[in-house]
Amino acid sequence: MPVESGSSAGAAARQAKQKRKSHSLSIRRTNSTEQERSGLQRDMLEGQDSKLPPSLRTNLLDLFTQIEREFENLYVENLELRREMETLNERLSADGQTAEGADLAKGALKTKASHSTSQLSQKLKTTYKASTSKIVSSFKATTSRAVCQLVREYVGHRDGIWDLSVSRTQPVVLGTASADHSAMLWSIETGRCLLRYAGHQGSVNSIKFHPTEQMALTASGDQTAHIWRYMVQLPTSPPAADVTQQTPCEDDADSSDKDEADGEAEGPSECPSLRVASTTLRSHQGVVIAADWLVGGKQAVTASWDRAANLYDVETSELVHSLTGHDQELTHCCTHPTQRLVVTSSRDTTFRLWDFRDPSIHSVNVFQGHTDTVTSAVFTAGDNVVSGSDDRTVKVWDLKNMRSPIATIRTDSAVNRVSVSVTQRIIALPHDNRQVRLFDMGGVRLARLPQSNRTGHRRMVCCSAWCEEDTACCNLFTCGFDRQAIGWSINAAALLQEK
Repeated sequence: MPVESGSSAGAAARQAKQKRKSHSLSIRRTNSTEQERSGLQRDMLEGQDSKLPPSLRTNLLDLFTQIEREFENLYVENLELRREMETLNERLSADGQTAEGADLAKGALKTKASHSTSQLSQKLKTTYKASTSKIVSSFKATTSRAVCQLVREYVGHRDGIWDLSVSRTQPVVLGTASADHSAMLWSIETGRCLLRYAGHQGSVNSIKFHPTEQMALTASGDQTAHIWRYMVQLPTSPPAADVTQQTPCEDDADSSDKDEADGEAEGPSECPSLRVASTTLRSHQGVVIAADWLVGGKQAVTASWDRAANLYDVETSELVHSLTGHDQELTHCCTHPTQRLVVTSSRDTTFRLWDFRDPSIHSVNVFQGHTDTVTSAVFTAGDNVVSGSDDRTVKVWDLKNMRSPIATIRTDSAVNRVSVSVTQRIIALPHDNRQVRLFDMGGVRLARLPQSNRTGHRRMVCCSAWCEEDTACCNLFTCGFDRQAIGWSINAAALLQEK
């Protein structure tokens, strides 16, 4: 009997081994034909009529192919585990026949089989959970508490909007800088244009408000920066409109490139104009791409395509320092909110930190953390710098130790001018692909603003800016090539809690 039992067990083991071998061969055949099948599916898809763009259809096919592959691998693993369970049960049953009716032995074998089966079942559940979690996580949306609400659209520019900013003094207004050679001030509550500045002869590339006075600083393609005073009166707030949408921040983007902004009105009606600057800052030999106020508002810095940044005295409009050293055109400049520090970014893949805290000298540090154009570098309220690049990465740096970034965010599209909220320390990333994503300072993704044919931007998003008057919620403003700015209400507390 023992010899026969041993032969039976050996035969069962060989049979199981042969099954696994033949099954592995079938798996290899499946994998070898997967590329051919994907090509056939793509050909079939191209032959069908669809209103979707070809690139979108191809991306969708690739995504569904990946999902099918995950489920196929999961199914194969399930079959393999079931065969192993059947082989083990057969082996245990064969061993139980040699016990010659010993009840105690049967109980021990039954317990062993139950324990082994339990282990295999647990392994199967773990495999299912790991595989399905990987698939589902790519479609996971934030919960209903993390809400981004589209509040208002600001429409009136005749060309793309490059930059926007929110005033720091009362009355709080929104400022936009456009390629249509103008800058506009808007009522945040009503969406009405309050003032149009038309003093530049070229594209207005940047707008920043004075920290304590009703003055704006604009940079232009006409190789100058203008400082102009404004006096506006806010209109009364109308009742809430029915078109206001409240949408969870989730990844259900409609990537249609349809441009619905072309049918918008040519400009705001009855908007007063201002054409004369109180101060003009000259000395650049190229496009002035950005400008900002130093802390205190007595000096201003400009960045230009002539590869230099200039520091001016606002009262006399005299050039104080010319900050040279970049090898290619500058793309942005930003000042620290509380210290005399300036950061400039460039197409030479670097950004530089300029220190003016010592009146007698100014020092400079060069940082080479990107592999393509650094589109912007901004200070946070603390001791951090956030840099964004065309290399599809955003890096968070510590001013006390900037040898390497403390966090790196990798994206699927080039990043434009980033902004960071002061109170919540949330990073807003506007992208070339129309999306605006939100991250924390550790590089953890929090949400993406809703985007479809009816919600969000229809073309590239150029810039974002925060307005924070509440500890729990704050406003985020975005602008882009679709000629409009959009105001969002961000439930920041819920976003950070969901993290």
